[in-house]
Amino acid sequence: MTPDIPADGPFPGTPGKASPTLACSGAASRPELGDDCWFLAGPTAAGKTSLGIRMAERLGAEIVSVDSMAVYRGLDIGTAKPGPAERSRLPHHLVDVVPPSEAYNVARWLADVTTAIAGIRARGRQILFVGGTPLYLRALRDGLADVPGEVPEIRERLRAEIAAVGPAVLHHRLAGVDPEAARRIHQNDAKRIIRALEVAASGVPLSAAFAPAPHPVFSRQMMVLDLPREVLRDRIDRRVERMFAEGLVDETRRAAEGPGGIGPTASQAAGYSEALGVLAGTLPISDAIRLTQARTRQLAKRQLTWLRSFSGAVWIAA
Repeated sequence: MTPDIPADGPFPGTPGKASPTLACSGAASRPELGDDCWFLAGPTAAGKTSLGIRMAERLGAEIVSVDSMAVYRGLDIGTAKPGPAERSRLPHHLVDVVPPSEAYNVARWLADVTTAIAGIRARGRQILFVGGTPLYLRALRDGLADVPGEVPEIRERLRAEIAAVGPAVLHHRLAGVDPEAARRIHQNDAKRIIRALEVAASGVPLSAAFAPAPHPVFSRQMMVLDLPREVLRDRIDRRVERMFAEGLVDETRRAAEGPGGIGPTASQAAGYSEALGVLAGTLPISDAIRLTQARTRQLAKRQLTWLRSFSGAVWIAA
């Protein structure tokens, strides 16, 4: 259940009038954010999609997704992205951008955001960012300095190492070369550990990618959906059960059998890696559901940890 929105919304300020600024830093390679930009964040299963649509309709806004998995076409059930009915109500950007076989990263997302908001502004609309991917939110706030691109040889070697010894061992290695990145990345987050070590191999730590700027870049406070831990846990568990009941395994099969299959980025998303295990016959569906619930709860915990560190955010009851 999402909170009721009064006529002027639960959000600080109104179009054309800025609210108190959010204390943050900025850098190059970041879209230009102005008073026409609004921000709604929260953990997975908090109710961002429905509230975001209601807010956007009140604001006269189009929605820009801040979700690293919503970019994949055909991965609908497991990502809980807005469905056709929701997207028919108003435009959603950065949803269904690439096939699941393709790699997609934060630098590309920032470039796509820049293109999207230019079009929204040309139509005279407000911009509402909705999502909960911490890396993307941080990049939107801080921008990205120049960092090396993917290095296939290094990446494949690191993947093989993680498969052999587990992510915790490589996380310990990361702590030795980039302590700040290790502090921010969970020891089981294989994808981000690999990327951080890949960048560190160039001699420039990943933590240097987020460079400071001398002034705030969010004209409006970021709103964050808040709800009791036990309520969020129950929502997550029920959502995962519903995902599998509605055909997550079949959706994963279709993606795996499509052109290029499911790439390493998409296949690591909670639910899809477990569904692949079901398809391979190595994981009973009951275990897949349980593991997906646990991974999604861990994701929500990481999201909340980062959001609580975001100075100046306004928390609203979900």
